[in-house]
Amino acid sequence: MNLLIKSCSIITVNQNDEILENSNICISGGRITSVGKVPNNFFPDKIIDATNHIVMPGLINTHTHVPMTLFRNYADDLSFWTWLMKKIKPAEDCLSAEHVYWGAKLGVLEMIQSGITCFSDMYFFMEEVAKVIDESGIRAFVSGILMDVGGSGSQYMKDAVDFYDNWHKKAEGRVNAIFGPHSVYLCSPGYLKELKTEVYRRNSIIHIHLSETMREIEESKRFFDKTPVQHLSDLGLFECRTLAAHCVHVFENEIDILRNNKVSVLNNPTSNLKLGNGFAPIRKYLNKGLNVAIGTDGAASNNNLNLFEEMHLVSIINKAINKDTEVLNARTVIRMATINGAKALGLEKEIGSIEVGKKADIILIDVQKAHFYPRNNLVSSIVYSAQASDVKTVLVNGKILMENYDVKTINQEETIIKTEEMAFDLINRSHNLNLSNLI
Repeated sequence: MNLLIKSCSIITVNQNDEILENSNICISGGRITSVGKVPNNFFPDKIIDATNHIVMPGLINTHTHVPMTLFRNYADDLSFWTWLMKKIKPAEDCLSAEHVYWGAKLGVLEMIQSGITCFSDMYFFMEEVAKVIDESGIRAFVSGILMDVGGSGSQYMKDAVDFYDNWHKKAEGRVNAIFGPHSVYLCSPGYLKELKTEVYRRNSIIHIHLSETMREIEESKRFFDKTPVQHLSDLGLFECRTLAAHCVHVFENEIDILRNNKVSVLNNPTSNLKLGNGFAPIRKYLNKGLNVAIGTDGAASNNNLNLFEEMHLVSIINKAINKDTEVLNARTVIRMATINGAKALGLEKEIGSIEVGKKADIILIDVQKAHFYPRNNLVSSIVYSAQASDVKTVLVNGKILMENYDVKTINQEETIIKTEEMAFDLINRSHNLNLSNLI
């Protein structure tokens, strides 16, 4: 289908960060064929009038656990380890494939409504998440969580390999299977070496939680006599393309290790703040030349999947911490949420900016609202004024997933009802399991 988006303001996020006014985008075969004037030989099958809209690349949520929408507002105001081990893990022990399917469907619905066109995820029953990706039209990089605990490490590894072999590049290429070891504290050195072999064999990607808490740092030093960053470096894991989520507590010499190994840092400001873990030194990372992207983390610790909120926090908190209003400007933050995410995933030539030849992963933001006026600066308005609810239309691969706020690929009413049912079933199972363990 040939699609024309006409009369819009475009934040391109191209190499020159061009802003185009009263412009047009032509799409054919799922890709952008022209930006600016409409060619005389382009005949659209559908026209979207984008007057009073900002058009920009779809946002890329580089770190989340989408099925954890089931735990939204369930375990709040707790310390990290109490939250993880006393509330979340016991509930996760009761998960079924059906729970994960509906939790993922609610999460993907929320992300589409929020202008997220691609996400990177690790969780359990990943086949169910892949089904949701297939059905919904969104793009994703996904892995089952890998853990070497309780004698289940071999099964987790087999499941991850099988998932890769069965799902990688399925759903018109929108499902990208990767490998997600949870952390250095849940994966032994030998297990991580085995993982590296599997990742190398498939030229794939590693997605791991790294240096999220001070306790993680202290335990790594106690067990391995080195920090998590140094530990993974010595194991050779960084020889693979690596996505490192959080990186809140990283020492100066370790920043060089990450940069030299082209590790991408995935910043999750809301989750890090809410769980009391601190705030990653983003200025240092950027100054050292690291690729920094943004994630929401799961809805159990956020409690939403709103990347506009994350962009806002990334900018203003870094300004406050560094006592420098110029430390992280709006233009840089938008790049973190788009092209930097694409670069982390190895897709910068395909998505992350509005340029001819790229896949048409595009969002339209309705700026005919009070909080966008006066229109002094479009880039600033995205980071400091825009809300996720301002996203009006969403395209992935040139296919319209949401138009005029109406999601076309997911039944919202059914999803909300089923997810509510699944969430309370899961929590009840968890409580009953805890009671039986006490008897």
